[in-house]
Amino acid sequence: MNKKQEIFEFRGVDNLYVAEVIKDDAETYQCGTPIYLAPVAEVGKNVDSSSEAHYYDNKPMIVINSESADKITVVAAPPELEKLAMINGKPFDKETGMLVDGQRQDKYFALMYRTKGTDGKYRYVSRLKGTFGIPEESNKTEDSGTDATNTQIEYTGIYTTHEFEKGVEEDGAWTKGAAKGIVVDTRYGSADVSQFFEQVQTPDTIQTKTQTLVKEEAEG
Repeated sequence: MNKKQEIFEFRGVDNLYVAEVIKDDAETYQCGTPIYLAPVAEVGKNVDSSSEAHYYDNKPMIVINSESADKITVVAAPPELEKLAMINGKPFDKETGMLVDGQRQDKYFALMYRTKGTDGKYRYVSRLKGTFGIPEESNKTEDSGTDATNTQIEYTGIYTTHEFEKGVEEDGAWTKGAAKGIVVDTRYGSADVSQFFEQVQTPDTIQTKTQTLVKEEAEG
């Protein structure tokens, strides 16, 4: 008999990290060291998808499915100006602490964070390739109330060019495939997430706790 699923809801998000995608081609997927972006208040995801039946001999014979890029909205405390310049491809002068709102340099980034459930357990998320839009900010006069404003940033996530060994699963067997990201849930399986944010995690880097222990024993 199948075990009944325990019910939980999402209640929390933290550990917002970004890393520049250095290389993404048929041979290699490589990112820089993840950098903590800012304290995060909310992360929302939206993906437009559609299905349409195609008719032959007056009958719906096949269904065509389509899926758009990920639209991820990040609401956070205003990031450090240098980090904001980095994700927006804007020039930054470290000597004066000045962001130059000039011509933008297009760059791709990986985005990582984790969500917390009402049961105290976590889902770890790694989005592998995307670009950040120019943040939405508003500023208004200070008054006697408690209102304040934060920063809202849109991240558009797409598939990698690189195909990972664990890209497509069918009947328990894996074949290569591109990916937009991974989600690791500590409620299921035995993934080792102790160093999740030290490098950008991909379908091929996630290991079980047992695999990590065996590797450490071999290296020791």
